[in-house]
Amino acid sequence: MFTDMVGYTALSQRNEALALELLEEHRRILRSIFPRFNGTEIKTIGDAFLVEFQSALEAAQCALEIQRTLAKRNHDVSPEQRIELRIGIHVGDVVHREGDLYGDGVNIASRIQPVAGIGGICISVDVERQIHNALEARFEKLAPIELKNVQVPMDLFRIVLPWERNTRLTEERQKHDVRQQRSIPIGWVVTAVLLLVVIGAGVFVFQRQKTKVAHRQNASPARTEAATASTIPDKSIAVLPFENLSSDKENAFFADGVQDQILTDLSQIADLKVISRTSVMQYKSGVARNLRKIGEELGVAHVMEGSVQRSANKIRVNAQLIDARTDAHLWAQTYDRDLADVFAIQSEIAKTIADQLQAKLSPNEKTAIEERPTANIAAFDEYSRAKTLLLTTGFSASQRTNYLQAIDNLNTAIARDPSFFEAYCQLVFANDSLYALVDHTPARLAQAETALQGAVRLRPDAPETHLARASHLYFALRDYKGAFAELEIARRGLANDPRIYELTGYILRRQGKHEEGLRDLKHAVELDPRNPFTLAQLALSYQFLRRWPDSAAVLDRALAITPDDIETRMQRALVDLFWKADPRPLHQAVERVRAEQPASIDHAADNWFLGTLAERDWAGAEQALAALGDNPFWGDGVILLGRHFGEGLLARAMHEDGKAAKAFAAARLEQEQLVEKQKDFAPALCVLGLIDAGLGKKEVALEEGKRAMELMPVEKDSINGQRMQIYFAVIAAWVGEKDLALQQLALAGPTPGACLVASYGPLKLLPFWDPLRGDPRFEKIVASLAPKP
Repeated sequence: MFTDMVGYTALSQRNEALALELLEEHRRILRSIFPRFNGTEIKTIGDAFLVEFQSALEAAQCALEIQRTLAKRNHDVSPEQRIELRIGIHVGDVVHREGDLYGDGVNIASRIQPVAGIGGICISVDVERQIHNALEARFEKLAPIELKNVQVPMDLFRIVLPWERNTRLTEERQKHDVRQQRSIPIGWVVTAVLLLVVIGAGVFVFQRQKTKVAHRQNASPARTEAATASTIPDKSIAVLPFENLSSDKENAFFADGVQDQILTDLSQIADLKVISRTSVMQYKSGVARNLRKIGEELGVAHVMEGSVQRSANKIRVNAQLIDARTDAHLWAQTYDRDLADVFAIQSEIAKTIADQLQAKLSPNEKTAIEERPTANIAAFDEYSRAKTLLLTTGFSASQRTNYLQAIDNLNTAIARDPSFFEAYCQLVFANDSLYALVDHTPARLAQAETALQGAVRLRPDAPETHLARASHLYFALRDYKGAFAELEIARRGLANDPRIYELTGYILRRQGKHEEGLRDLKHAVELDPRNPFTLAQLALSYQFLRRWPDSAAVLDRALAITPDDIETRMQRALVDLFWKADPRPLHQAVERVRAEQPASIDHAADNWFLGTLAERDWAGAEQALAALGDNPFWGDGVILLGRHFGEGLLARAMHEDGKAAKAFAAARLEQEQLVEKQKDFAPALCVLGLIDAGLGKKEVALEEGKRAMELMPVEKDSINGQRMQIYFAVIAAWVGEKDLALQQLALAGPTPGACLVASYGPLKLLPFWDPLRGDPRFEKIVASLAPKP
């Protein structure tokens, strides 16, 4: 059994004394419970416990007692004082060695624990088989889940805790009471009061609609993120995740789909500000919500809550509209219909909300809202699963499995309903993402183009079609001018879609128009304020402009949203390395992961390796490479350098030529295959040039580097074109062409958008540039990038 204390890291940053106090209390409570169920404490890992039991039943009983004890303890304390755990249990063979446990059983249990919700218990199917007839509890099967470093998806179960059901019944009764009290006289009173409020505030409406959230450099992350009353437009709304009340928990995806469709309908109304689904997903349904705080964090005046209950061919949808500024319930309705009417319900809700918020609805917007996505409920289920998966999947090579699963779901949806337009649009995005990241092959490109043709056939003039085409032109064909033209058309019908502004920002960046791109990315953040990926892209734009303090502030904001996210924490630490040539924050961040989340160290191994290279800690670098596995250690968007290249780079820095040659030879075998599959793909060819430079193949390496620059010139792609120039400078330096290397570095290094390997810290510290050290021309370039006092 693995236990983990939720929110401890974030609390320790805010109030270290309180965090330590709660940590010690948590340890006392758990250590008093373990022996009662024959549990043996193996070790503590920061705020986590690893415990061994003689039976799966005793482990489950112990977990139940822990959560029951903590639920009672937390009942009357403030949120900051609560002790909340996630618990994961697995059964399997282990090896005892020097007081510790090893083996797949331990590794899998550590992967299961994060899947458990706050205050929850998650178990493997092997545990469920052993205890389902012996434990008086209900088990909910989760969808098969990909666990890191586990080859096949695992079937997991959640143990339903008795007090969860009681809480839900109480909340539903309170909601029902609110609806019963909504009589006609009270409705008139509420309307009159709201009218007076609107009239009294009318002089401020125009200013509120025009004012944007200001992010001051010295503001705290919490203050930067939350909107103030004067910046929130009256006609603004966030549709929070709907609660799934169906007995079949597999219908959770269906509830997500209902919420998503209502949100999509509302987002088509230009007179409204509607927050993207990515930013509302974290406000999970079925738990207590502070609506005022949510409204401030999302920058909206209104929120919508709801629930979905599906049984056989019937459906019940509850929806309510709330003024987040006052907690006043403005409207509530229950819809009991046949399942086939679910799309009509969604349209009715969207039109009612628009009417409640006095939003102008054009004829085209009304038609778009009334158009149902599909007539096939099974197809809608598959589509909903895929869209949820895509929204929760990061844009990185390690997410390949999730993209493939989403593509399978979307293809199934289209097979069930060949006229499912929105499924085709999502399929374009999923295939293009894989093509841009890891599968730059003709077959993947053909699948994306086939999906796009399907969307064009069904609705050639729809704004969603123009957005899908823009995405394809950008990610797959790198036709930035064509993508920009498509976005201008899509913008007219998708005013609330942050993807319009994200893509526009990316295109402007690649055209070298960094300040203009920054403005569009800021607009995307306004519509999707709690999306860590969008914030990371905004931070990256600041880095391209060498506005390091602004980049740090944006990443601090992202960390305030996801304080336990390892990748964001590493990105924040890297800012100090790139900006100040200070590897200490990165070193501290990595050590924190090693101490508190050792099972997740592979998520930080790439940055661990970079940090050790910067510190010239060769022994630490070897440890980091061992933890890296098959992941790349340097992935700046297109240049992916793997473990064998890392071994060669390390050996080269240590002047172990034989070892370096062996490592680079192994790297070349792998890269040759990629180049063969990805014909004329500049980044793959550039990496091959770096490898050949490491092998001393001077002429071949220079030719490959030059060819990469020809395939991806700066004129076509400002960012990746400069990356090809910078890495060509590395190639030239490694093969002894110092003048050529310095010429390329001086040409590309100081300009906006230059790759981060040519920023101050890497130039000063990383062994990529060792052959140039001591040359006055190189030292002058490095000094020119140093932070000013």
